[in-house]
Amino acid sequence: MEELMRIAKERGIDVEDLIIGALSRIDPQEGLKVRMELAERYLAEMDEYLRKGDAVQASEKAYKAAEEVIKALAEKFNIPEYQEAVREGRWFTYLLTRAAGTLSVRLGDWVSNGWGSAYILHVWGFHEARLSVNDLMPYINKVRVLIKEAENILKQYL
Repeated sequence: MEELMRIAKERGIDVEDLIIGALSRIDPQEGLKVRMELAERYLAEMDEYLRKGDAVQASEKAYKAAEEVIKALAEKFNIPEYQEAVREGRWFTYLLTRAAGTLSVRLGDWVSNGWGSAYILHVWGFHEARLSVNDLMPYINKVRVLIKEAENILKQYL
């Protein structure tokens, strides 16, 4: 199993996402629940990294939380980007970005604001490591709004 996981990771396959996707096809409600629980876990980890002053890891956890929320909303509303991700067998970043745009038109600017902020954190906070903890806060606050609003919408389905 470890060898399979290593090979999958080397080839850019997100095994966790594949498992959640398979679960969603069997029980869509459970798939949404798992994605939102993951988002909450990533937020808790982000808060811990913020307390430690680790802007790099806090940035990535905020991004991962937003990613799960966009996937959950896309799946729930069965938007074209979700259907494309299913056909492709994975979520590419451009699909997440397009999904955020589609969802924003349908649900409100809080979706694109939260996703855009998460992407800034991913690039400039995590990959480039150019942001301090103080620099992160306006973007993290928008990610928090994304997650809170998504919870409000999805709670009726969970």
